[in-house]
Amino acid sequence: MTEANCRAAWETLATNAREGIAELGHPTRVLVQWGHCSQAVGADAIFRRLNEMLASRQDAAVVAVGCDGACFAATQVVVERTNGTTCFFDRISAYDDLSGIVAALDSDGSSDKERPSPDLEAFFTPQHIALMEGVGSINPSSLGEYLAGDGYGGLATALAMTPEAVIQLVLDAGLLGRGGAYFPAARKWQAARRAGLLNSDAARRHLVVNAEEGEPGLFKDRHLMEGNPHRIIEGALIAAYAAGADSVVMYVNAEAELSAERLAAAVADAKAAGLCGPNALGSEFGCAVEVRRGAGGYVCGEETTLLNTIEGRRREPRLRPPFPTDAGLYGEPTVINNAETLCNVPAIITGGVRRFASIGLNEARGTRLVSLSGAVQRPGLAEVPLGTTVRQVIERVGGGVRLVKSSPVRHLGFAVVGGPSSGILPAAELDVPLRPGMLHASGVVMGAGGITVFDDRASPVAVALRLAEYNAAESCGKCTPCREGTPRIVEALARVVSGDGQPSDVQDLRDLSEIVGAASLCGLGQMAGNPVNSLLHFYGSELGIDGG
Repeated sequence: MTEANCRAAWETLATNAREGIAELGHPTRVLVQWGHCSQAVGADAIFRRLNEMLASRQDAAVVAVGCDGACFAATQVVVERTNGTTCFFDRISAYDDLSGIVAALDSDGSSDKERPSPDLEAFFTPQHIALMEGVGSINPSSLGEYLAGDGYGGLATALAMTPEAVIQLVLDAGLLGRGGAYFPAARKWQAARRAGLLNSDAARRHLVVNAEEGEPGLFKDRHLMEGNPHRIIEGALIAAYAAGADSVVMYVNAEAELSAERLAAAVADAKAAGLCGPNALGSEFGCAVEVRRGAGGYVCGEETTLLNTIEGRRREPRLRPPFPTDAGLYGEPTVINNAETLCNVPAIITGGVRRFASIGLNEARGTRLVSLSGAVQRPGLAEVPLGTTVRQVIERVGGGVRLVKSSPVRHLGFAVVGGPSSGILPAAELDVPLRPGMLHASGVVMGAGGITVFDDRASPVAVALRLAEYNAAESCGKCTPCREGTPRIVEALARVVSGDGQPSDVQDLRDLSEIVGAASLCGLGQMAGNPVNSLLHFYGSELGIDGG
């Protein structure tokens, strides 16, 4: 299909979307930021109450949108008036009087709500918004709004290129996977494409979007699915076209109800519009897209475990090789990409290599979504260039350690970077960049997308114990080193925490961490010793055990 034909098919959809929005007469929009974070503080009730209060008004529409990342300000309500002015409300409770929001529809634009609060401005100013663009303002349930903003333009452009040209463009951009391993995304597409061409028995190829995100303290993919699901779908379709896949499976965490609901609705709308399914945008490319729910458990985020659960098998990892790009889902070549990774793809196709490569580091380009939580003033989801330091995220974006009323001033104690698969960094060690492939001397993985902050009241030993308990509880039990070793790590750490530790416990922890890491089948066991290693590296002399 010629580039002109692909473009024309997409432009027809986009033009119809813009005209449909224009026909609505640009009513005042009352945007309720309803995500998994704000739902916990009553966003759904606020949405329903505002709908009831404005039911008689024809010039206003209440719209449920995703959370823009400022979870600390939930629930946020933004009033976009017909005259182009905007009014901002944050920290709204389901029990609050909402009459001020209703009154803002007819305000002359002179109130103190015409700008975001200082906290919100301070949160967003240090960030570089790219993947999160539109989240919190675009209606995730509206394909028309996504199309009107040039959505699926990247897919139209890609379909007019050869798959090899798409692969080369993304390789030139330097897009690395955001799932943790930071493997070049397009290399997977290339490998699966070649495997399918070389193996005549492999009738199909598949692309799986890994949105399992079962790791404690991570919520980046949920924000994307809840706030702009069509961007993930578009990125997945481009990747599927490049890899030669005719099947896309969106794999969503078993507990992420809102994410799965909005993503499934977006898939249905994309199918109805001819953007996926047979002959996407009138081209020869056909691709079925479906949403599958995870089987529950942290280990489901491991890619071969994920494949087993889709096939109805036990949630445990497979031996490798063969790798999924050679023999994955149903034994056929399969690409597995993280949701955040795929969200980068449309902008690379439409904006080009130079624009994407201008952000971040030479060896790690683009932005990183960072889930910031714990004892910090402004917890939420931040988007920063790769290479930003942990301290910059905590202090500039997060505002530093949370202040507690009627309590002495608290100081930054340490941070868990990367969750139970990574480790602990004390306050003095936080001037390290978020950089793929960088392993701190302590064993902490510096490319991870989660930072949990603790103040000086917290015990690093107790936190390390909690992380070790989580890893032991989540072990699938398939391989002996992980099944037997992680509980023994917990037992030794528990003795230290209780004050009954012996010098031999410290050596046992070192030995167990090394053995479990070297002999386990999947990433859970391979990295289960990282919290212990970082604890011993930084706090070994403070454990209160002779020889520690």
